[in-house]
This record gives sequence, structure tokens and C-alpha cells, in this order.
Amino acid sequence: MNFSKIILASASPRRKELLAQVGFEFDIIVAKGEEVVTSDIPNQVVMELSAQKAKEVAANAPKDALVIGADTVVALGNKILGKPKNYEEAFDMISSFKNGSHSVFTGVTLVCNDVVKSFYVETIVHVYDMTKEEIDEYILSGDCYDKAGAYGVQGYFSRYVKGIEGDYFNVVGLPVSRLVQEIKKMEVSLCRNLI
Repeated sequence: MNFSKIILASASPRRKELLAQVGFEFDIIVAKGEEVVTSDIPNQVVMELSAQKAKEVAANAPKDALVIGADTVVALGNKILGKPKNYEEAFDMISSFKNGSHSVFTGVTLVCNDVVKSFYVETIVHVYDMTKEEIDEYILSGDCYDKAGAYGVQGYFSRYVKGIEGDYFNVVGLPVSRLVQEIKKMEVSLCRNLI
């Protein structure tokens, strides 16, 4: 079964770039609804939020369209680090995980017709120690403000990333290899339902 179209329910330029990079042709329709979270456990939060986005967009999508919703958080233990609003928040976030490790969770939800599939991927990121001056310099670059946890692994901050355990692309914002596998499973499942 081929989907009538693929829709990415996200405004993230990084997700758009990653999805295009692996050969998908897709439209972008951004979910506009209010995000409601009933959990404070990071993997559950990202699955909840990705499902809300995907289901909202799918409600008005054409028949047989595949909608992809995604949400990424940076977590230190069970504490979720969002996007910093100012210098102080960015400084506190980076200071909390320098010379240590933290997790990046991305939840993804696929919706086609009435079939809904959610999953999450966790990647552990290890960060070198940073001086106050290095943190200041990084924050002043402005690269921290539109990113969960105040950094992007693929940009300026990469000079401080000691290593990762897991999917690099998950840290960027979309675990594309797992996504492709889950889409293949969904196609098989939908085809079986038609027989």
C-alpha cells in the first residue's frame, strides 16, 4: 500500500531536513493545538506530545495519508530541560549537564486513517567539562535559544560533545532509521487489514 501523501506535523527545520535527507517527499502542516501533558516521565511526555500533534493534523488529512508527529526533549534524570527563554536559563541548563551525561528522547507518532503507532528513542549524550567563559561564549553565539536543552548536537555545541550512545539523528530531532522501519511495519499492517 502506498500512502496517498506523507505529512510532517512539525515546523522544525531540522526534522524537515532529516526527512528529506532520507528520500521522503512530504508536505508540512503544523499542529496548532495546545499541548497537554499528563505525565512527567520524559519518554511518556514525548509520546503524548507527538501523538497530539499527529492526531490533530490527521483529523483533516486526506484518506490514506500518513501523518508523522514528533517531539524531542532533553532530560537530566527525570527533569525535562525545555527551550531556554533567556541567558540565565541557558546557562543553568548547560551547567547542569557539563562534565556529565544526559538523555535525549524523541517520541514519534504515525497516523494513517484509524491506525496510530507511537514509539520513542532514547540517546545518551556525554558532554565535556566547560568553563564559565566557554558557556558564555556558546550562549552569546545565539545557537541555544530555539533548542531543547539549550543546544544542538550538530552545531556550535558539537565541540563539547564527548560522545553519544545511540542514534545521533535522534539528538538532532528525528530518529530516521527507526522511523523508516516503523513506516514499513505500518504499511504491512494496513495492507493486511485490507485483505
